[in-house]
Amino acid sequence: MFPQDALQCGKEQNLIRVISEYAAKRAAEIGAEKVFNFSIGNPNVPAPEIVTETLKEILNTVPPAQLHSYTPAPGLPWVRDAVAADLNLRYGTDYSAGDLYLTAGASAALAIVMKAVLLPGDEVIQFAPYYPEYAIYAAGFGGKVVTVGLRAGDFQIDLEALEAAINEHTRILVINCPNNPAGTIFTQETVTALADLLRKKQAEFGRPIYILADEPYRELVYDDNVTLPFIPNHYDNTIYTYSYSKCLSLPGERIGYILVPPKAAEHDDLYASICGAGRILGYLHINTLFQYMLPKVLDKTSDLSIYKNNRDLLCSELTKYGYEMAKPDGAFYLFVKSPEPDDYAFCERAKQFEVMLVPGTIFGYPGYVRLSYCVDTDTVRRALPAMEALMKTYTE
Repeated sequence: MFPQDALQCGKEQNLIRVISEYAAKRAAEIGAEKVFNFSIGNPNVPAPEIVTETLKEILNTVPPAQLHSYTPAPGLPWVRDAVAADLNLRYGTDYSAGDLYLTAGASAALAIVMKAVLLPGDEVIQFAPYYPEYAIYAAGFGGKVVTVGLRAGDFQIDLEALEAAINEHTRILVINCPNNPAGTIFTQETVTALADLLRKKQAEFGRPIYILADEPYRELVYDDNVTLPFIPNHYDNTIYTYSYSKCLSLPGERIGYILVPPKAAEHDDLYASICGAGRILGYLHINTLFQYMLPKVLDKTSDLSIYKNNRDLLCSELTKYGYEMAKPDGAFYLFVKSPEPDDYAFCERAKQFEVMLVPGTIFGYPGYVRLSYCVDTDTVRRALPAMEALMKTYTE
């Protein structure tokens, strides 16, 4: 016998990866140029050159016994100091190394926070559409997941629905912005109203309600007139998680962090619990080489203009063909309304045109599909006739 949650999770297939593997199989059969794989959010833009240059310099200058040794469990203090200084410069904050815990990417960060904060009977609120792993992390550590749908059309928070969902058991509210899968961003007005509501509910129930801000796409915001609010500056009880996977195109290197702002309730015990959760889960001593690299690249990103070009091209052309979507302000996803109610059926029909999409149902939002446009622009251009032909099977 084995724990049923682990056994079930292990036997369940990740549909996104199933579709991506099918795309790879079709590419081997008919040629990669004939397959349009929009299933997986794997950055295709090269990492900035400074990443490679810095890694070479470190390998040539840092003694191997030092470079390949263990580091303190939360990460090297001078690296955490550098991350804190970067955040302070960007957001006018006063963070220090003692507020940060370095992690193997955002996934590890999310799991650590859930383990550190949740007690039996606690509830975790997620907004649909959502990243599917939130429920796995929460349930794995004894939490009950409650889902509140974002408003159709603009994908902002329905505050009345949220207020109805909050009760004395609410412990964590997960915010993913820019959103995966919709690419939308919560406005300043939304964040202000959310913070006011949570402060009211904290006073009513006499316990902290933490926002768990999951923001690996923070740097992927494309238009100058769009501002992404930094949630810790609006709500004290925010636990902030970040990954450098997307902005630096390093998803395989797994480096990110947890930030516990000084104003968070029970800061010292919360940070200690995060350190303890990391220890229990074995999420400690992250890659030393990439810790050494991090301070040199904190203000750098990959060439994000490629994603913007893909977004603009897709939004313009797909709209002409009759597709409906909310134009994403960030990330690298389009959340497109399915021409038929059954989003799974639409994805299966798309395969007939060698277009690989992901049904919105797995993100808790049926009737939509996710299109990941982190591909080269030539692939987008070559896919457009297939997308047009696909829509014509519904309109002609």
